[in-house]
Amino acid sequence: MNLSTAPRELYDTIGRGYGRSRATDPRIEAVLHRALGGAGTVANVGAGTGSYEPTDRAVIAIEPSSVMLAQRPPGSAPAIRARAEALPLADRSVDAVLAVLTLHHWSDREAGLRECARVARQRVVILTWDPATDGFWLVRDYLPAFLAMDRVQFPELGSIRAALGADVAMEVMPLAIPQDCTAGFLGAFWRRPAAYLDAGVRAGISSFARQEGSDAAETAAGLARLGADLASGAWIARYGAMASSETLDVGYRVVVARLPQGMPPR
Repeated sequence: MNLSTAPRELYDTIGRGYGRSRATDPRIEAVLHRALGGAGTVANVGAGTGSYEPTDRAVIAIEPSSVMLAQRPPGSAPAIRARAEALPLADRSVDAVLAVLTLHHWSDREAGLRECARVARQRVVILTWDPATDGFWLVRDYLPAFLAMDRVQFPELGSIRAALGADVAMEVMPLAIPQDCTAGFLGAFWRRPAAYLDAGVRAGISSFARQEGSDAAETAAGLARLGADLASGAWIARYGAMASSETLDVGYRVVVARLPQGMPPR
């Protein structure tokens, strides 16, 4: 699809304050950079404002939203406005591809993953959410429509493997989210429930931005129940044991797909 005629990107709408609300969390950054292994050149696909791009390697950023590209800070890696489904890179042109919480926004995930495998020489590293998990208290007890939506939007891990190729060695690692996570995605505030009542926080989370009509009314009702439970003490009575944890597995996964040497382009 030609970008000049493409529908307006979701992040052209919700991404205007993204650089403020979605800070890089150094603990998640460390996990992702370890997952890149010895890759000296990296394509960051769905790069957004540049979170989690390593500064000690040669990086090329791929991002379809002009709004997101405009928020990349000075000194960021060079960026190309393009889509995952048609990467403007030659076969085997980078050591690794990095894709951070972006697969669920691709119009054709299978095509995008094939492109990632085509341009990478060594590995593809993906941060995603596993739809086989139950999420966490917010989507289970207050916003179940979010859980249902994410189970449709996020690809199953088996479909990721199938798209990358049966000859790819794929490792899946749970990513425990710190209680004071600075990343700003949906599960980042699992131990800070009042954050979900903040419109500024919600503005940087695509799950909230997608709500319209009856969905918006359902979301407002769920948030009202959360606010009431926080005020009455019902939330802490229900989740007090969890609230003392330093980290929590809410379903995020780091996928490391190692490509066979000499593997032909897909």
